[in-house]
Amino acid sequence: MNFTRWSARLPGKQGRAARDDRSPVPAARAEYAQTVTGSGPPDGDPDGSGNRTTGPTLEDLSARDILGRLPALVALVHGPDHRITYVNDAYTAAFGPRPLDVPAAEAMPELTELSLLPLMDQVLRSGTPRTVKSRKAGSGNSYTVTCTPVRHKKDKGHEGGVLVYAADVTDHADAAERLRTSESRHRRTAVTLQRSLLPQELEQPDDLRIAATYQPGGTDAAVGGDWYDVITLGAGRTALVIGDVMGRGVRAAAVMGQLRTAVRAYARLDLPPHEVLQLLDGLAAEIDASQIATCAYAVHDPNEGLLVYSSAGHLPILVRDEDGTVHRAEGPTGPPLGTGGWIHTSGTIALPPGSTAVLYTDGLVERRSEDIDEGVASLERALSGAKGSPQVVCDRLMRSLNITAEHDDDVAVLVVQHPARTGATAELFHNASLDLLGGIEAAPRARAFATGVLTSWRFPMELCELGVLAAGELVANSLQHGTPPMRLALRRTDRRLIIEVTDGDDHLPRRRRAEPGDEAGRGISIVESIATSWGSRRTPGGGKAVWCEFALPH
Repeated sequence: MNFTRWSARLPGKQGRAARDDRSPVPAARAEYAQTVTGSGPPDGDPDGSGNRTTGPTLEDLSARDILGRLPALVALVHGPDHRITYVNDAYTAAFGPRPLDVPAAEAMPELTELSLLPLMDQVLRSGTPRTVKSRKAGSGNSYTVTCTPVRHKKDKGHEGGVLVYAADVTDHADAAERLRTSESRHRRTAVTLQRSLLPQELEQPDDLRIAATYQPGGTDAAVGGDWYDVITLGAGRTALVIGDVMGRGVRAAAVMGQLRTAVRAYARLDLPPHEVLQLLDGLAAEIDASQIATCAYAVHDPNEGLLVYSSAGHLPILVRDEDGTVHRAEGPTGPPLGTGGWIHTSGTIALPPGSTAVLYTDGLVERRSEDIDEGVASLERALSGAKGSPQVVCDRLMRSLNITAEHDDDVAVLVVQHPARTGATAELFHNASLDLLGGIEAAPRARAFATGVLTSWRFPMELCELGVLAAGELVANSLQHGTPPMRLALRRTDRRLIIEVTDGDDHLPRRRRAEPGDEAGRGISIVESIATSWGSRRTPGGGKAVWCEFALPH
């Protein structure tokens, strides 16, 4: 084939290639201007006569000379089997010499490595140029390749060919890969930080079964500030926490970590939910007034079958009954944390045996295309049909709300089940209580009551004696320092014995050192020394509750 009969211009352009701005070899013009015009004056007047000379046009030059000088790799093939017509010096330097008039599939394995042969077939059929970016060859170099159809300019019925123009972009590809690796490393670091600030293992109370899921949003390094927590408060009560620090990045995660730590500290005070949020509100403003955070704090009391909760700008808690009916916590919701000037209040929602509660962040239900109330309604529908263990419910809710790895917002979900126990399991959970009436004679009645109940629960003799001693000391302390009404409550679970005494005085007891001559002041010290743990809290009615726990032998 006579190579000089081929034209290197794009299809569909009737003008000459020298005037075609879309020419696939624009660099040839610049190189030609530097190497062909010579060293004469830039104005084209070599003899100073004022007669401007006109340089040769592109048609006056050999295409072989132009393509041969290009630093890019150029190959020309023709026919449906892409027989090699020409390769320039840069191509030969990169891949070695190539025999002419041999199919490219046989003599140019690099085109297979770059997955170009199917693309060349498509270009030959369609007559449309195609470009692929940053393809890596077997040598390790990366190339951006443009395949341009070329036609015999005299014979319109010729089968045609393809001009392959490859620019070496190895440096750019390596830099991009290093950037991707760096971003991936930063994201892993940020996600690790976020996860390290979340509970590594959820506490599992005696009366509840709990599971949680956290998924960072998107694929960038900017994680969010979603968190959850489960805190056992003693006497069988459990605090449940869900929160969200608005914004993204390490700063949001750091603020989240501080708030979560503060919530755990405030929870140990065994305060009502609204008082915990009141303290947290002031702390949030001190940590970072520019960060907006929402939080819901709830306490479950197995004796009452209720969730007592308070919310600072957070989405409502959902509770699914055993029959599939879903209830939404409709109690008062205050503004987000850190705003100040708001008095938070507590509300209640029933959590009877067999029910499931779900606490979640807005990433689960918020979508740009719809109102957030629609997202909460979708979650209610998904929860109504979600059965199984807490972890199974978590997974089903995530799938139902289309939460995938590409979801653009962080998601935290906390699922809490209050199982309905029957049969042998139910025999491990019992309650008994006695109203303490009268004066000092209430103490022996309380000891007799405790002895009978603990014996009927078939505890070991040693544990029965310790339980009766603890009950007597707590009752005596309440009789001396408290006010009516008074009540002794005994409760057993599959893991512990709980003894609690309530009265109408809100002054909390504290342990103190009794002098050798003192006749009183040793009750709390005795309880602390024999029990696994003890504590006290104020009750909503204005009184207090003092309790202790004994771990049951396995």
